[in-house]
Amino acid sequence: MDERLKANLDAWNLMTGYHAASPEYRLAEFKAGENVLKPIELREVGDVRGKSLLHMQCHFGLDTMSWARMGANVTGVDFSDEAIALARSISAECKIPARFLHSNIYDAPNVLHEQFDIVFTSYGALCWLPDINRWAEIAASFVKPGGFFYIAEFHPLILMSDNRRGMTKLENEISYFHTAMRVDPPGPDYSDHTKIVSESHEWMYRLGDIVSALAATGLRIEYLHEFAECIYQHFPFMKQGSDGMWHIEGDPIPTIFSIKATKP
Repeated sequence: MDERLKANLDAWNLMTGYHAASPEYRLAEFKAGENVLKPIELREVGDVRGKSLLHMQCHFGLDTMSWARMGANVTGVDFSDEAIALARSISAECKIPARFLHSNIYDAPNVLHEQFDIVFTSYGALCWLPDINRWAEIAASFVKPGGFFYIAEFHPLILMSDNRRGMTKLENEISYFHTAMRVDPPGPDYSDHTKIVSESHEWMYRLGDIVSALAATGLRIEYLHEFAECIYQHFPFMKQGSDGMWHIEGDPIPTIFSIKATKP
C-alpha cells in the first residue's frame, strides 16, 4: 500500500474509537433510534425508499444505516478495518439491514461488481484522496443508468484558513490554488481535542477540479449548490443559528457545497 495511504489508514483506525465515543457523532442517540443525516442531504437526496444506495467512504456507517432506516437498500465501503468492524457490529445490534465492505475506494471495483440507484458520499471525504479523477471514474461506474451520484462536502474555501482554537476570524494561510499534498503532524482529533491523532496526508481540490472530474466521466451535472451554513463548528468563532447550523458572522464564504450528477 502507498505509504501515505497507510499512514492515513493508521490514523483512521485510531480515530474510529475516538469518534464512537465522541458526542459529536451521536452514536448513543443513533442506537436509541435517531437518524444522524443532516438537513442538506435529506432535502436534496429525497425519498430513498426501495432504492439501492452505495455509501463511499462510509466511516463506521451511521449515515449509511440512517439511509437504511429511511427505506434504502444500503452498502457501505470504507478503507478502515476498524470502522467496518464497528459498522457491522452496530448494524447487528440495532437490527438494521446493511452490507459493509472493507476496501480502499480505489480498489472497490475489485470487491463490488454491481451498480446502484444512488451513490452517496459526504463531509470530509475528498481530502483523503490522492487522485480525484480516478475517484470520479469509480463513483460513476457504480451508478445505474437513470441513477445519480450525490456529494455534500466541505467547501475548499474553508480549507484555506486555520481553524485552531483561539482563532477569531478567517485568516487564509494557503492559496485557493494550492493543491500539493499536505502533511498534518500528530495533533488533536477534530471531534475530541483531548485525543491525539497520528500523522496524516491530505489533498486539497478546487471546486472546478471536482466538477470537471465528475463531468469527464459522462455523468450529467444537475446542480452545484453552495451553502453558508456548516454542519459543525469548524471555526471556533462560528455561532450556531436558529436553524441548528453553524455560521460565520455575515456568512462571507460558502462552507459546504453539494453536487448531484445523473447517469443518462
